[in-house]
Amino acid sequence: MQNSTPNPNNKGLPKKKAGRSLFRRINGWLHLWLGLTSGIVVLIVSLTGCIYAFEREIRDYIEPYQFVTPQSAPYLPPSRLKAIAAHAAFGNKADSMALIIQGVAYGTKDKAAMVAYTDKAQGYTLIYINPYSGDVLHKKVFSKDFFRFILNGHYYLWLPPKIGQPVVAIAVLVFVLLLLTGMILWWPRNLKKANVNKSFKIKWNASFKRVNYDLHNVFGFYVLLIAFVIAATGLVWGFQWFARTVYWTASAGGKLPTFKRPVSDTTARYAITDMPPEDKIMQLLQKEGPMDKGSFQIQFPMKRSDPYSLMSNPDEGVYYRRTFRFFDRNTLQELQGGGVYGKTFAGSSGADKLNRMNYDIHTGAVLGLAGKILAFFASLICASLPVTGFLVWWGKRKK
Repeated sequence: MQNSTPNPNNKGLPKKKAGRSLFRRINGWLHLWLGLTSGIVVLIVSLTGCIYAFEREIRDYIEPYQFVTPQSAPYLPPSRLKAIAAHAAFGNKADSMALIIQGVAYGTKDKAAMVAYTDKAQGYTLIYINPYSGDVLHKKVFSKDFFRFILNGHYYLWLPPKIGQPVVAIAVLVFVLLLLTGMILWWPRNLKKANVNKSFKIKWNASFKRVNYDLHNVFGFYVLLIAFVIAATGLVWGFQWFARTVYWTASAGGKLPTFKRPVSDTTARYAITDMPPEDKIMQLLQKEGPMDKGSFQIQFPMKRSDPYSLMSNPDEGVYYRRTFRFFDRNTLQELQGGGVYGKTFAGSSGADKLNRMNYDIHTGAVLGLAGKILAFFASLICASLPVTGFLVWWGKRKK
């Protein structure tokens, strides 16, 4: 959207043009300098978001070890997969308290099970196992994973999280302001045909400068609403005050529930001896309904006060339908926790549903493949705006 050249003789404000109000001059000045200061970050965040849009689909194509041949046989219990993964990960040192399997995840009948642990040298690691035979299929180290690299750039600019996260959050907030100031700059002063054409159409046969200006001005307008939604949902993670404000508004004054794990009762003793606790939790889930759709994950206690965690998702394509449940590590009594994810999506309030859908709205997955395509092209255009905007400013500066 249109930039203006600052006038050094007028306290940094753009040079006044005929009929141009002080408000529009200030707005143009803000759009210019906010864009110049945040452009590099917006470019990186947009490009990495664009690449990550089809992460799931690309992984399904390039990672064949995710898939197995479906069988009518039942899955191996989590205790068995845990033992297989521990031997593959730690060998004879699997009994060490420092070497712990963190969780087991099952998918649909054609998916490999995943067992997670943290390697001291390489970090978070997944072992893919055939859930029917117990065969180890692959070991994935996330520190060497391409999409984890892209995600770290999207979240932190590949900086330490304590530095990168607030930088990204501030840049996204600035981008929202740029969308608003850009909309004001774009708005036609009258509805003459020439103005309408300049605002809605790209003059492809014009000079490079004019085409670049139109790419910035026209594409910026067409992507405005989608870009605002993507940026606003990103700010929910960027600033706690923003997340609380959105929830407070959606719930008419409610307080955003905090996601936390409950504490296990360490004084009681586990009384069920016929099977390991994780197998008992899986048996409970099996009794509650069919398990041939979606996925579920059992996380093991890492500390004495930690409970067992069960995350179940009836639809692998989105995340908002996930439910988190917790069980005392000693008695397997179900405990309350999980914030907005502590109950089913259908049983949640409107504000809780909106909060749960935030990630899937951000990625476009809430609308399926069409939504992801829309988010992809919107992110691509957002990545182009700092570049075309800079070229507009540079051309006027040279002039």
